[in-house]
Amino acid sequence: MADTSATVQGLAVTDLAEEFGTPFFLYDADRLERDYREVRRLLHPGADLFFSLKANPNVSVCAVLGALGSGAEVSSLAELRTALWAGIAPQDVIFLGPGKTPREIEACVSTDLRAVVCESPAELRRLERTARDAGRTDVPVLLRINPDFTTKGSGLSMGGKPRQFGMDASLLREQRHRLHELRHLRIRGFHAYMGTRFLRHEDIVHNTREILRLATELAAELDLPCELVDIGGGFGVAYFDNETDLDLPALAAGADVVVGDFLQAHPGSRVICELGRYLTARCGTYVSRVLDVKESMGTRFAVTDGGTHHHMAAVGVGSFVKRNFPMRALTRPAGGEQPYTVTGPLCTPNDVLGKNVLLPPLEPGDLIGVERSGPTAPPPPRTVPQPRVPRRGHGPCRPRPSGAGPRHGGGPAEPATAHPHVTPARRSSPADRPRNPAHHRERRRCDGPPADGRHHSVRPQRRPGA
Repeated sequence: MADTSATVQGLAVTDLAEEFGTPFFLYDADRLERDYREVRRLLHPGADLFFSLKANPNVSVCAVLGALGSGAEVSSLAELRTALWAGIAPQDVIFLGPGKTPREIEACVSTDLRAVVCESPAELRRLERTARDAGRTDVPVLLRINPDFTTKGSGLSMGGKPRQFGMDASLLREQRHRLHELRHLRIRGFHAYMGTRFLRHEDIVHNTREILRLATELAAELDLPCELVDIGGGFGVAYFDNETDLDLPALAAGADVVVGDFLQAHPGSRVICELGRYLTARCGTYVSRVLDVKESMGTRFAVTDGGTHHHMAAVGVGSFVKRNFPMRALTRPAGGEQPYTVTGPLCTPNDVLGKNVLLPPLEPGDLIGVERSGPTAPPPPRTVPQPRVPRRGHGPCRPRPSGAGPRHGGGPAEPATAHPHVTPARRSSPADRPRNPAHHRERRRCDGPPADGRHHSVRPQRRPGA
């Protein structure tokens, strides 16, 4: 077979498959950096960009974004450890989530974070007690609002209706006196997140305007500061045939006016924009190898070694309608395309990556890439044994140069490492998905900090002459 292999940064994907085995997730740091810089260039400099690790907790992905100046939004001890291990300073991390465990609350208090996002009055009381016991009087807090306005266009609505996230605006108004009784917390502002996968820029501009309006009103009514407001994000990425990518320049043109007006009315304040899928989607490819090619009742099948056990989004788990992610043959030139049903190796007819996918004639051994797979890597365990969370003023995080980082609105702290990163994926069935955190960590040995704290990673280096 002629060498027609796709390449990433000069490395043939076939060589990576030979070295690391298939299936695997492949992340292109050049594309990741390019997408981050484009967002940073267009958005208002008063809006700090925070990478949402729930989109992809791979430590190398996080390290590239952190080196470019991104902060981190985390929702578990594992994500917190990953962000810190990747070099993001605690002051550039916010911790949110509607069900924080006692250990997570302790970590929020013992680590000098930018803010802890509190989601209920009871959680505020728990955080207050933990801060008191630790001798803290200044734990920074954002109050998460479940807004009383609605929005359209979201792939998954997370606000404006009954939800487990945050506190209704009406409930917050009733908590005015209790909020002022807090002695160990320092309320800095508000947080709201309306939903995910917005593809119309008008919807995101609307959300930004309404969140900042509501934050301003609540700050005045509750006599609280409004020095930091997290407007969420939800920037969408087009996956399917009937979708169009978000118009980022149009979004920035509208949102920058809204953010600029807010910051002019609140000198010294900052706005946080959380981005996960939008930053990582285009840099990631899920690579699997064709094991068999066959035909059944007029339908061509390409059976691969990847599928439901690694890429549930592409398979359509959790979706009402199965639609194909973009796919391409990585070892065949274009031409003579035929419709294939691309499946995984599991003993279930639901293990299907794509139906009627137009691909050139395939043979066993060929590689298929599921594109826009940056936000679909297997997640880390929620907790890890004996987490080493840096205490205030300590830890492995490198200091940012003066003027760099998200709080200054932009330039990179240092050049990003521009190597592709490979995450091998272990073949398994959903039934044997590991429950033991140590087992899970071994399975994802490239993606998160190991228990011994040493910096292991799998990064193919450029070969001589490549």
